[in-house]
Amino acid sequence: MGNIQKAAIEAGFETLSIYGRRKGYKDIPCLKVGNGFSFWAHVILTSVTDLHGLGSYYVTKKIIRVLKYEKPDIIHLHNIHGYYLNYRLLFDYLKNYYQGQIVWTLHDCWAYTGHCAYYTGAGCNRWIDGCYSCPEKGEYPISLMLDESKYNYKAKRNSFTGLNNLTLIVPSKWLEVQVKRSFLKDYPVKVVSNGIDFEIFHPVQQVDIRKKFNIPDNKKILLGVALYWNKRKGMDDFIKLAKILPEVYVIVLVGVSARQRKDLPDNIIGIDRTDNQRELAALYTEAHIFVNPSVEETFSMVTVESMACGTPVIVLDTSAVCELVNEKCGVVLHKETDIPVPANLYMDAINEIDCRMQADEITADTVVLNALKYGVKDQTDKIVELYKNITT
Repeated sequence: MGNIQKAAIEAGFETLSIYGRRKGYKDIPCLKVGNGFSFWAHVILTSVTDLHGLGSYYVTKKIIRVLKYEKPDIIHLHNIHGYYLNYRLLFDYLKNYYQGQIVWTLHDCWAYTGHCAYYTGAGCNRWIDGCYSCPEKGEYPISLMLDESKYNYKAKRNSFTGLNNLTLIVPSKWLEVQVKRSFLKDYPVKVVSNGIDFEIFHPVQQVDIRKKFNIPDNKKILLGVALYWNKRKGMDDFIKLAKILPEVYVIVLVGVSARQRKDLPDNIIGIDRTDNQRELAALYTEAHIFVNPSVEETFSMVTVESMACGTPVIVLDTSAVCELVNEKCGVVLHKETDIPVPANLYMDAINEIDCRMQADEITADTVVLNALKYGVKDQTDKIVELYKNITT
């Protein structure tokens, strides 16, 4: 969102980002509207009633007041879930009062389901015709009591459909196909991938990176990176793989909590989440293979970041990640296999990459080359061009 805003400013647009949580940028116009009380009230509402996205009434009123004052030609929405916004209020304003153009980037599947942000791991297709008896009720946004997926589905469909000034952006062909099967199918959909910064993510040697994280010099690193690790991200797959892994390898996982680290086997090194991207680039570069066992992704920034650093990858084709990978940069494990994927199939993929590397079919150069199409400037330029087209 920040990168898009910076590109829009360079193209001559006046901009303002409105956000509800965490920190904004200091070098571009930003406005924080959320607060702790509203956030926790929304969390409680969701946890008890399953009515996620229907809290934060006064915060959303503030957003609408800002929009009425600014009178923007374009409103670009990103994630509107996350305990900080009331979608019914917002879309009532967009339908009945706003006269400009709306762009909405979908980063996950929440917009067209009755509850969940992802459904592939649960094998659920109820979102196509109308949700009920949600198998993901205990996943984000977690409801500890009620299942209102049927109500939520109808409420979202009522709010999100019927606009004649809305264009959807999705980061992958996979998500485009999903959207075209949903109640959002009548909107124009454009695929614009997420982009990464090649000034940060490129092959870079940091001589003390192993020493810093106590990674043995004589081990080949199998790397995994996540904001947080859970079943969906594939933590269990790494633990099973560790049991059959030859001595020459060690698994390094970035984004592991202190609690999770206590239960890791000896050949898995858990590292805290890091905001130091240059340090992360050094870990990507030092790794022998990057393994992404996530079953549900609408893109995968970490996979592209790894490839940009010259490290081949192993991914699943259960969602969008497989679009990023070809035989010159890694291995795709196919969905005909069981989920979770048996550890021996990961081991087969590791051996296959080793063979291809020995035959020079996979090199750091071929891996990097595959990542170059996902540069942040190329992707933000596409969105700025869309802004120009819809306002002329």
